[in-house]
Amino acid sequence: MSVLVYTESEEGSFKKIAFEAVSYAKGVADMLGTSVTAVSINGGDASQLGTYGADKVLEVSNDKLNKFNAEAYADVIAQAAKAEETKVVVLTSSANSKFMAPLVAVNLEAGYVANVTELPVSASPFKVTHSVFTNKAFATTEITTDVKIIGLAKNAYGLKENSAAGATESFTPELAADDFSVEVVSVDKATDKVTIADAEIVVSGGRGLKGPENWGMIEEMADILGAATACSKPVSDMGWRPHSEHVGQTGKPVASNLYIAIGISGAIQHLAGINSSKVKVVINNDAEAPFFKAADYGIVGDAFEVVPQLNEKLKAFKAANA
Repeated sequence: MSVLVYTESEEGSFKKIAFEAVSYAKGVADMLGTSVTAVSINGGDASQLGTYGADKVLEVSNDKLNKFNAEAYADVIAQAAKAEETKVVVLTSSANSKFMAPLVAVNLEAGYVANVTELPVSASPFKVTHSVFTNKAFATTEITTDVKIIGLAKNAYGLKENSAAGATESFTPELAADDFSVEVVSVDKATDKVTIADAEIVVSGGRGLKGPENWGMIEEMADILGAATACSKPVSDMGWRPHSEHVGQTGKPVASNLYIAIGISGAIQHLAGINSSKVKVVINNDAEAPFFKAADYGIVGDAFEVVPQLNEKLKAFKAANA
């Protein structure tokens, strides 16, 4: 009857969102008076999951699962949930989990709510709060099915250390040929040091930078802050930056702790993709730019003057606090 949590990993290492999901699952388990069971598919060191509250880790080792496959992964999660007689399954709201979650829900005849932002409002009836309308509002939804699936929003709960046993147990699911009806032929990966999906800080540029040759100051700021670089849709459309960096309603959603927008006017489609970011800083020479209405902090000025000075100040601060 434990709370089951899927822990995402890549190339044998757990992603940060995996630890956040386990932290959240521990909070739910405490509400329900039960334990946490994590599912690791070709993942990393299971003891890391124990640090955040996993009492047991079901380790799945299968070379066929080295690349994410929604149907196969969904089957693994569903079989684990049935084996553990789980009533609550915790996933993240990553692109992979959102792709996989409906398949798990169908398999378990479960209700599914994505983008959940906090612990359940109540356990009986089981109600959760989640963001809606591209993060413009919140709703509280009751899940009435026997099995319930929660998709945790990124950076909504944070990492909370709750040391638990983290005892490992081998789990061998029965995978059918139908699980691999879709084949992963190749994977294109962004070459950034930090990916947009995992970044705590994102530095983003727009058409105000006037050309790809001026992106050096964006990359310099990102390097100083340990951030990922991103861009607006027009920038990726013009080929200044790769489409993997496009942030917005039709690009990648960002839920970073800090989002710095440089030379981006703030069209509604862009704002829809970054609304979940906690602190937004805008640098733009147009005081009437829509982005300033959504910003927590704004600097009206020429990016070519402001950003180099800001980079120098950040370097000095970092050196003084090393």
